[in-house]
Amino acid sequence: MTPLYAQDHDYSAYNVLAVDDIPLNLLLVQKMLSRFNFKMRTASGGQQALDAVAAQKPDLILLDLMMPGIDGFEVIKRLRENPETADIQIVILSALNSNEDVVKGFNVGANDFIMKPIIMEKLLTCVITQLQIVEGKKK
Repeated sequence: MTPLYAQDHDYSAYNVLAVDDIPLNLLLVQKMLSRFNFKMRTASGGQQALDAVAAQKPDLILLDLMMPGIDGFEVIKRLRENPETADIQIVILSALNSNEDVVKGFNVGANDFIMKPIIMEKLLTCVITQLQIVEGKKK
């Protein structure tokens, strides 16, 4: 079976925001997703992520949980409370991997949860699935 992301599809219309306080993690995610030609933006913390969303609403957010100041759980909570941003697809990328953390992530409104270290195939499949959901919502 051919993976979803191997199909001939133009993803350049999609706006993806990656949020992590560790620059190397952002670089890694950007590298893993570079073949898709998304409009990729990054933020290095919770407040910067909220500001980036306010400036331009992304189709998908790839969000770390453990960040100084506003953590990922709080970012999701704030985005879900705002009618303008409540429908953004959010995938958590985190080293927090206890059952409690995963359940809390989904309870605050995450659409998916990927544990670090990130397995590239899982990230690719997850991102494409989330963007297909975005595409379905637009139709």
